[in-house]
Order: sequence, then C-alpha cells, then structure tokens
Amino acid sequence: MSIHYPTLIIILGCALVTVVPRIVPFLVVRNIALPEPILKWLSYIPICILTALVVENFIIQTNDSVKVNWPVIIVVIPTLLIALKTKSLSITVISGVGMMALLRFFLLS
Repeated sequence: MSIHYPTLIIILGCALVTVVPRIVPFLVVRNIALPEPILKWLSYIPICILTALVVENFIIQTNDSVKVNWPVIIVVIPTLLIALKTKSLSITVISGVGMMALLRFFLLS
C-alpha cells in the first residue's frame, strides 16, 4: 500500500488541529491558579457535554414531528444505574456500548 504525499499532509494536518486544541489549554492552565468561581463553572462542563450527547440520541426528528428513540432509553437507564453503582467511566462505557450492541443485534436480526 502506498500513500501519496498530499494525503499524508492532510492526515498530519488533521491530527495537528485535533491535538493542539486539546493539549494547549491544559498546558496554559496547568501553572495558573484559577479563581474558585471559574473552577466551579468548569466543573459543570463535563455534565453538560454528556447530557447534550445523550439527549441528542433520545430524540428522532422526522419531517413533521419529533419522536422518542425508545431503544436508546432502554439502554441508557441500566447504563446510568451502572454508572451510579460503580462510579467507573470505563465500566460504564463498556457496559453501555455492549448493551446497545446487543439491543441492535437482536432488533435488527
């Protein structure tokens, strides 16, 4: 398999613009003592992002209506219970992905 030079440059450029915005803020904030109100505000960001990602999958928008995606809700409820019980991100993600895979396998079979 060969790769063309322009393709390699595009891949490296995409990697750069993906990595830099994720690393630079940590490097900048690492040595700065942030005020308490800013730290409190920042503590809500992961919850907001996670909620937005999960709720986006609950809703199916059609041409004339909005419907609830019940298979997703069926998987989210036990996944949420696992998250509350284990408090482990990896166990929660693995169990959620596994349950969704099983549900989709049995629904599409």
